[in-house]
Amino acid sequence: MPNTAEHAVPTAGRLRRIGWQVGLIGMSPISLAVAIISIVFLALSWTWIALPVVIGAVAMTRVLADGYRTVAGQLLGSEIARPYRPRPAGGWSTRLFALAKDPATWRDLAWLWVNATLGFAMVVFSLGLFLAVAWQLLFPVVWSIWPSVFVEYWGVFDITSLPRAVAVSWPVALVYFGLWWRFEPLLMRSYARLARSLLSPTESSRLAKRVEQLAVSRAETVDTQAAELRRIERDLHDGAQARLVALGMSLGMADEVMDRDPQAAKVLLAEARTTTSQALAELRNLVRGIHPPVLADRGLDGAVHALAMACPLPTSVDVDIAGRLPAPVESAGYFAVAEAITNVIKHSGAGKAWVRLTYADGRLALMVADDGNGGADPGRGTGLRGIERRLAAFDGTVVVSSPAGGPTVVTMELPCELSSVKTSPSSGTA
Repeated sequence: MPNTAEHAVPTAGRLRRIGWQVGLIGMSPISLAVAIISIVFLALSWTWIALPVVIGAVAMTRVLADGYRTVAGQLLGSEIARPYRPRPAGGWSTRLFALAKDPATWRDLAWLWVNATLGFAMVVFSLGLFLAVAWQLLFPVVWSIWPSVFVEYWGVFDITSLPRAVAVSWPVALVYFGLWWRFEPLLMRSYARLARSLLSPTESSRLAKRVEQLAVSRAETVDTQAAELRRIERDLHDGAQARLVALGMSLGMADEVMDRDPQAAKVLLAEARTTTSQALAELRNLVRGIHPPVLADRGLDGAVHALAMACPLPTSVDVDIAGRLPAPVESAGYFAVAEAITNVIKHSGAGKAWVRLTYADGRLALMVADDGNGGADPGRGTGLRGIERRLAAFDGTVVVSSPAGGPTVVTMELPCELSSVKTSPSSGTA
């Protein structure tokens, strides 16, 4: 499901940042060339001949911007969402006009110019400090190879021996190293913040993306509810309703034969009693599928433990939720966990499973994992896709990690607030 929120990502270490700095310096001329081509051919777009170049340049601009977003996000430790508005329906002229109206297009171009000037200077200065350290450390080696070339050090010190080369260059290397160690993170974070200021979504683009998400979520929720209503109607028609019809017929026939054949009437009444028990059992199962009584009585904690106890696989449950959640959230979380456990039983080939429920920072996190074969793909089955549709109504997210050979970990999150507080977390194994 699309999401414009910024998620935490691992931050890059110093050595990795050095590699990025080399790459950013190499990309700067390309970015500047793309920016110049875009501006020039946008000005000439009325000639029609320039339109293919404009489209290609804008596409290349977005590719470059995505790369800069990735780098800046890892420098800052938070993913930067794409800011582009939804592509409108219609012909190529409508889409081209929408592309020109999208502020993100012009912000991308502005970033290419800023990156090629101020950003380039920041990255070069940062990398230059590191190269200065390396040069000062290697200076004695270079002097020993070409002593006739490097006879002076900065025009101040005469270099007559290897120890003297070390004595004059390594202290300077230490100074450069201190400057690099202190200022490189500041420079790269400043570069990343500058990139984020132009490449992250604006409030208007966030609103447009949010409207798109809500429209998709609403449509999927309506479809899911309609399918659920059809299922309930079918279950009532084929189950409880049929049982009640049979019950009425048995009672009617018992009434007819009561006087002339009491024994046959007793048999019919016994059948009616059995039919009544079956109808009640089917109604209970139907109600349990709509909203399990254990969920209302014991909350999400108790309901998930009940699920684990009914699971044929050994299933451990760990719950760290300091209170009750709103009823709709509990219901959505319960059925999401139930569907995930069903997938484990049917498809994983696992020997055990485990469930963890936690609540922190206004978000309910539900994790269902197993030690099975892996390879779960939301695009290939309806189970995980159904979970996504169910949670979409609550702005929930589903992340599946299932490499070949396992393990499979399904992580679901729902934003919500606690409605009441309990005293201690619980855990157990079923």
